[in-house]
Amino acid sequence: MASMGVGLRVTSPAVLEGSVKISGSSRLNVTGRVTVPQRSGLVVRAQQSKAAPETTRRSVIGLVAAGLAGGSFVQAVLADAVPIKIGPPPPPSGGLPGTDNSDQARDLKLALKERFYLQPLPPTEAVARAKESAKEIVNVKSLIDKKAWPYVQNDLRLRASYLRYDLNTIISSKSKDEKKSLKALTGKLFDTINNLDYAAKKKSTPDAEKYYAETVSSLNDVLAKLG
Repeated sequence: MASMGVGLRVTSPAVLEGSVKISGSSRLNVTGRVTVPQRSGLVVRAQQSKAAPETTRRSVIGLVAAGLAGGSFVQAVLADAVPIKIGPPPPPSGGLPGTDNSDQARDLKLALKERFYLQPLPPTEAVARAKESAKEIVNVKSLIDKKAWPYVQNDLRLRASYLRYDLNTIISSKSKDEKKSLKALTGKLFDTINNLDYAAKKKSTPDAEKYYAETVSSLNDVLAKLG
């Protein structure tokens, strides 16, 4: 059998050269040479960057001038400043108007209508404030006529709170027999006030006028007892 020679040449980094011979004895002889070039080394060179250019003389002069101008401006402002006199803190319980009860404890476990949050007054002064609260309750009639229901509720609840507190102060100073009758009249009064508040909540003009008349009648009965 004729011999056959095959030659291969590759143009890659690895060069393969060889020949294959096949003889009659079916023996495969492979002769060849493989050449792999050595890996080139990786070289990293660090080069220090050049320093930023130095600040020019003009910019330095500008910074110095700005600093001097700012300092002179601050000095001028401080020279024109008006001093504020700060006095000592006000004394507790009544140091300022409207703060007479600011330092008195409140029992948060009580119901809202019984919780203390108003300025306590002596019985004689409580009578005067109760009469003033009664006047304000009578004045909600104009708001009812206008059907300004939120304002009716707000004024009614505010004045009723003062009235309730002052009536309790007054009742506590009365004798046993006077306390009983005054408590009964007071209970009836606040029932009618609650009904009037509910009528305003429903925005019912007929009910509001009905319970307003009952409230005025009950107020007159209570005020007659106060003298």
